[in-house]
Amino acid sequence: LADGTRLYDKGLPQDEAHLTALFNELKEHGRVLLIVDQPNTIGALPVAVARANGCGVAYLPGLAMRKAADLYPGQAKTDPRDAFIIADTARAMPHTLRVVDRNDEVLSALKMLSGLDDDIARDCTRTINRLRSILVQIYPSLERVFAGEVLQRAFVLDLLIHYGGPTKLKKSGKTRVLTWARNHAKKDPEALVDDIFQALSAQTVTVPGTGAAEIAIPMLATNIKSLK
Repeated sequence: LADGTRLYDKGLPQDEAHLTALFNELKEHGRVLLIVDQPNTIGALPVAVARANGCGVAYLPGLAMRKAADLYPGQAKTDPRDAFIIADTARAMPHTLRVVDRNDEVLSALKMLSGLDDDIARDCTRTINRLRSILVQIYPSLERVFAGEVLQRAFVLDLLIHYGGPTKLKKSGKTRVLTWARNHAKKDPEALVDDIFQALSAQTVTVPGTGAAEIAIPMLATNIKSLK
């Protein structure tokens, strides 16, 4: 309350039912203002529930929170201490608060989508690098055929998914691979298939671990296709 009286001072589960019950209980004592320090992350659900129940919403910026914390005894950063500091600062220094408006929600959504896009891009790059590393390990001459962006082409990924690696490519033979390629490539694949089989002819030994690598290759190629 405005005079510092505590009406609720214990842990609260992060779910709508408990939050709604608390807000309704507090509204019996007057207008309710929810204060959070992270409105776009852990505070997102309480903010949404508070609004749905007609409560005001504001947040205490990080800098203001840190300055306020210096005024209170103790150095330990605990949830109960932080909650008390936020509540008491909001009561005693309301000018430090900022309104949580709809623009914050838009910004939060953009940050989330941007973060997701960045994560997918990093995952894709990491998977491409892993696939390239495996090819270098078992068949360097074949990896060189897929230099640069070539390895990321949909047709090349489909070829690796279908054949798995150098062993099955060799076993299938150039004629059959070229026939398959012509049925799946948008452009004439003959030059690329020529390069592939020229690279395959450059190595006669089988590197230890090739069998396991050829299990991983189609899996990685499939993952890259799903991430692109």
